[in-house]
Amino acid sequence: MAVYDLEEQEQLAALRAYWKQYGNLILTAITLALAVLAAFQAWNYYQRRQAQEASSVYGALQKAQAGRDAKQVKDLAGTILERYPGTYYAAMAALISAKSAYDSGDAKSAKAQLEWVGEHAKSEEFRYIARLRLAGILLDEKDFDGAMRIAEGKSNQAFAARFADLKGDILAAQKKNAEARAAYAAAVSATDAKDAAFRKYVQQKLDSLGDAS
Repeated sequence: MAVYDLEEQEQLAALRAYWKQYGNLILTAITLALAVLAAFQAWNYYQRRQAQEASSVYGALQKAQAGRDAKQVKDLAGTILERYPGTYYAAMAALISAKSAYDSGDAKSAKAQLEWVGEHAKSEEFRYIARLRLAGILLDEKDFDGAMRIAEGKSNQAFAARFADLKGDILAAQKKNAEARAAYAAAVSATDAKDAAFRKYVQQKLDSLGDAS
């Protein structure tokens, strides 16, 4: 038993020496870990709360859109962009507000909303949709250079056909038929087989330009 007592005393002495040397460091590491965990949980709670509040405002925005209340749509969208810019609802609200503004004849506000989405939306898909719609407005305004800069910008495979079609529209509007045909042909080639309606739509525009000769 004396041997065991001695071993236990030696182990306790070693533990006390270890704690004396590293105890403060261990306590600091534990405190930091707990602080990080608490901050992470607080951030998650904040994000959930933001999403819930934004969802409520977005619901009111949809009702205003259904009622064609352009002012209410603009005000509610502004609330979401100001208070909840980091949520997915912000981009959706801006897209709805842009359409409402444009339908009401306020192209300036529509472009501002679409530019915001193109720069700040969390979703890459929303950013591409906003760019396409913005280019469409610029095309209507005959700002061909501005529209073409968007059409020739970066896109992913899923939107390649849409941007090629946009490029064709811009070129066709400028009577650059040979280049427009090439753009439409590229759009047809890039269109997913499942998107038969869009492929047919672009093919009709391509056919309307006639033969290259």
